[in-house]
Amino acid sequence: MLLLGVGLISSGCTSNTYSKLRDQEDKLIANYISRNGLQIIEEEPAENHKWGPKEYYKVSRYDNLYFHLIERGDTAYEVVSNDLIVTRYKQFELKENADTMSYWTTLDQAYPREFHFNNTVDCECIGWHVAVKLMKYSDAQCEIIVPSKLGFTEDQTSVTPYVYILKIKIKQ
Repeated sequence: MLLLGVGLISSGCTSNTYSKLRDQEDKLIANYISRNGLQIIEEEPAENHKWGPKEYYKVSRYDNLYFHLIERGDTAYEVVSNDLIVTRYKQFELKENADTMSYWTTLDQAYPREFHFNNTVDCECIGWHVAVKLMKYSDAQCEIIVPSKLGFTEDQTSVTPYVYILKIKIKQ
């Protein structure tokens, strides 16, 4: 009985609590930023800002969510709530030499992912909704660093942050 109690106590001390996993995630994100020499902008850039290749906006009010605009897109129509967003994307972990999951073309996946903007029933990844809000226009493309708590349900469960390269179309 005594050995069982000691075993339970010692296993509890070495297990990863959610708090420890979140601390590890924060370090992983910081290491990714440092390793890639990313330049972090603390204030949202102006609409006409010319993004440098390593400039990332640390999105205010969201812990560890970073946004980089690659392509502005077609400025003829700006996204509004409940617009149908059609997206192609690439996803990879923040570890060195991470595998890339590609959903970029019809060869990767026959149909693109679709969701309604600002409707988390269609897409629970808050990071994607924030990215669409910042991209604003159809045919826009961005890269985002999404911490687990702003990601998909399975990312939240496994406490795994991801980098996404997104390109969107607004279906009208």
